Amino acid sequence: MRRNTGHSGFTLLEILVALAVLGVTLAAVITAISGYTGNQAYLRDRTLAIWVARNTLVEQQIAREWPGIGRKKGTSEMADREWEWVINISQTSDEDLRRLDVEVRLIDTEGDPLALLSGFVWRPPS
Repeated sequence: MRRNTGHSGFTLLEILVALAVLGVTLAAVITAISGYTGNQAYLRDRTLAIWVARNTLVEQQIAREWPGIGRKKGTSEMADREWEWVINISQTSDEDLRRLDVEVRLIDTEGDPLALLSGFVWRPPS
């Protein structure tokens, strides 16, 4: 019998190095995908919050009611989610014009609102 003296496979060290490189690469890919997914959800929520803010502002503008100075709160449903909005109503230098600042966030969430939108309402004719 003749014994093979050449190398006919990988050594244990070569296999361990290859697995370490593969592990580092996979960890980087998973981290990148996780960041992308989180960012995608945040952008979706911000887009929906901006739509809620626009809808709320337009509803106030077409209501033909003269809003009192102060705060109004309410909720809306969009994309099978509940949104909370707050309108801060303030007087402007023009007596016939009020400023409306709309803040929107998901219900039961703390922190900064996902959307901020400002607009104006004219006093309806008498």
